[in-house]
Amino acid sequence: MKTIGVGIVGCGRISDLHELGYRGRSDAKIVAVCDTNSDLAGLKAKAWGAKTIYTEYTKLLLDSEVDLVELLVPHHLHAGMTIEACLAGKHVSVQKPMSTSVIEADQMIAAAEKAKVLLRIYETFVFYPPAVRAKEMIQAGEIGEPQMLRMHVSTGKTECGWEVPMDAWIWRFEEKKCGGGPMIFDHGYHLFSLAHYLMGPVEKVYAWIDSSPVLPGVNLDAPAVIIFKFKEDRRYGVFDVEHTPNTHIPSDYYVDDDRIEIIGDKGMLFINRYTTKTVDFPELILFRDGQTMPVPVPRVDWADGFIDCTRHMIDVLQNGGHPVLDGATGKKVLQFSLAVMESAKTGREVRPDELK
Repeated sequence: MKTIGVGIVGCGRISDLHELGYRGRSDAKIVAVCDTNSDLAGLKAKAWGAKTIYTEYTKLLLDSEVDLVELLVPHHLHAGMTIEACLAGKHVSVQKPMSTSVIEADQMIAAAEKAKVLLRIYETFVFYPPAVRAKEMIQAGEIGEPQMLRMHVSTGKTECGWEVPMDAWIWRFEEKKCGGGPMIFDHGYHLFSLAHYLMGPVEKVYAWIDSSPVLPGVNLDAPAVIIFKFKEDRRYGVFDVEHTPNTHIPSDYYVDDDRIEIIGDKGMLFINRYTTKTVDFPELILFRDGQTMPVPVPRVDWADGFIDCTRHMIDVLQNGGHPVLDGATGKKVLQFSLAVMESAKTGREVRPDELK
């Protein structure tokens, strides 16, 4: 078995969680680190045991020890850097969202197919163990036929969460770089991926997106309400987003409260955790037959989703198969995301499949 050599590109705050899935593995190893900030790249390389540091992406792509490139860069760079990596014969794991346009997504998929390399979108919400368990229970008929998916996100404040420098945030408010707003397009991609994972592809979308001032001249895309119909008969979804900066929310990570409810004709499932701890309930709850029951899940930290997402890609590269979030699936989620923004902008119902 060949050890997969990994190159991490982008050493921002989130890179620490990407590294976790490689710890203690003999079948994959971080061999190179790339960042325009050489000092930061050096610190990460030392911490992760990587022997090579690059400040230029093109030089990392020439490294014969690098088999897989992990792209942790601003969204507007995803397409170009993915295509370059494919041309260099590298497998690619690119952070969500896949790209900022459907045209770019098509180009990325075509580049990977032509080079015969794997392309996957790094998306952790679908690998979070309570969400994985919830899907298993849905497929096993634990709540009967699912009819409604309710998703919620709200912001908050905390004294114990991550400290993220302003330069890591500010580009997310520039639509050309982010592709859309930080709440709906950026963070929302997690929830849109989860909706696809739990209930299948979406047929049509209607959305209202308001704005909230957060800095002089800078607005956040919230509050918002998004309603959608899945392609599967009698399946619907609702997604609400709020900006509540005066709400104290305990978190070891970002202060985004994410909660999910799946309603079937026999019962309900509740996922009550991702990055924060807002309600004092178990991470996963089943209501059925008039009873509310906690569902034990051994691993419930947000970081566990990162670990399992990384391990999944390693296993696919070593043993064959397709990533859960391959290029084609990533494109469908991207179309869903873009349809939400198009609906809010035009005031009409939008079908994701029609976006090209």
